[in-house]
Amino acid sequence: MRFLSRVLPALSVGILLTACDPNQVFEKNIDLKSPAGDPYVWAVQDKPTFEFDIADTTQRYNVYFNIRNAADYEYYNLYVKQTLTGPDGKLVSRRLHQMLLLDPQTGEPRGNGTGDIYDHQILALPNQQFHQVGRYRLMLEQYMRQDQLRGIMAVGVRVAKQAPEK
Repeated sequence: MRFLSRVLPALSVGILLTACDPNQVFEKNIDLKSPAGDPYVWAVQDKPTFEFDIADTTQRYNVYFNIRNAADYEYYNLYVKQTLTGPDGKLVSRRLHQMLLLDPQTGEPRGNGTGDIYDHQILALPNQQFHQVGRYRLMLEQYMRQDQLRGIMAVGVRVAKQAPEK
């Protein structure tokens, strides 16, 4: 029962946010668990990979990372290495991102929270242009130098058309 009371409000908000955005091209989130099956653990060998299709190479896109963490996450930040490959299998970009999940000074959680769960949508690749039509692969790796990173519940990727400037 406690699980449902924690997950349903966050799921409802997520569905409402994604249903209202005509610019969204792709969004997927993956729940994390350790190799032993412990929930809310991002193991260093777990490298979630997301595949999405790009049909318009004239359009610019914003690529976001979705992070869901529990209140007992022990750090204020999260380092994630991203590898993006094109439809031809060639490397498009590889970057290390530092994401602030908590305020470094106060320790207050950032993102949207319900109870002891916090959701973050972080702009990772702004104004991205894809030069080929086809399926792209984006792999994420936790880069916190810990084999078992506790408190990270889920990671995901969102790709949206960049809205025209007004």
